[in-house]
Amino acid sequence: MPNFGYTLMTEQSGPRDLVRYAVAAEQAGFDFEVSSDHFSPWIKEMGHSPYAWTMLGAVAQATSKVELMTYVTCPTTRYHPAIVAQKAATLALLSDNRFILGLGSGENLNEHVVGAPWPVARVRQEMLVEALHIIRALHSGDQLSWQGDHFSVESAKIWDIPEEPIEIGVAVSGDSSIAKFAPLADHLIAVEPDAALVQGWDSTRSASGLPGNRKVGQIPICWGPDKDAAVMRAHELFRWFGGGWHVNADLPTPIAFDAASQFVTQDDVAESIACGPDLDALAESVKPFLEAGFTDVAIVQVGDESQDQFLAEIAPALLAKIRAL
Repeated sequence: MPNFGYTLMTEQSGPRDLVRYAVAAEQAGFDFEVSSDHFSPWIKEMGHSPYAWTMLGAVAQATSKVELMTYVTCPTTRYHPAIVAQKAATLALLSDNRFILGLGSGENLNEHVVGAPWPVARVRQEMLVEALHIIRALHSGDQLSWQGDHFSVESAKIWDIPEEPIEIGVAVSGDSSIAKFAPLADHLIAVEPDAALVQGWDSTRSASGLPGNRKVGQIPICWGPDKDAAVMRAHELFRWFGGGWHVNADLPTPIAFDAASQFVTQDDVAESIACGPDLDALAESVKPFLEAGFTDVAIVQVGDESQDQFLAEIAPALLAKIRAL
């Protein structure tokens, strides 16, 4: 049976609200919760971007059974991989081993703020490979000194680590990233329902003698009692969504995302994001991920003002319909 999750969307809600939504999502029956990890929202209308790790620490204490996951953290520029290893270990302890560390090669939007140059995709992937090795080594509990092509670590040791190994998921987008990360990570992360990604990942792991694992996807929906209003809200907040990873990874600011999406219409958004009160239509929008072989799908409910009603009144019935698929 696939698992279905709720997205703690840090770009559209403040930290106190996100903790409240996390509790409500657990009560509504979601299996896991993922959190974005941004320094900036994609566009200014979203209006938020609290520090994901502080929020997740509070969520770990406020919930008791849902899995938690970063979706995703970039451990190469804004954060040094040794710091990510320490943060992940602490969160795993606070959550009683309910935490999965989701990693990716990052977006310029969040990483440029520390003044470092933004590398090309090939270099970003090389940095992520090295970061993965550092994080795994530090999670062993041993002292580490490391001098690599991109990172240095000097006599580092994480003193508080969980007894169970911290599982790591990595975001991939094609054959190159699959070849690099399938042998290193525990789980696949992707935002498109691409069966070829799943098949390529499984084939690469099988060739390396590794077992099958989880494939975690994510999809936005915009539930609302009025379909036209829901489409308007989705367009206001998620018109950037159709740009795709290869565009979105390189744009540096919310202003740039606004410019890149200025010609996206409400009809365009309605074609890519299920909107309105029809729970059957919302549930059906998840089906491509299931057909592509994803084992886990996280739902993004677009719009902060709709979250309380969505979680209290809509989510249990929607989850029942999705699970019936």
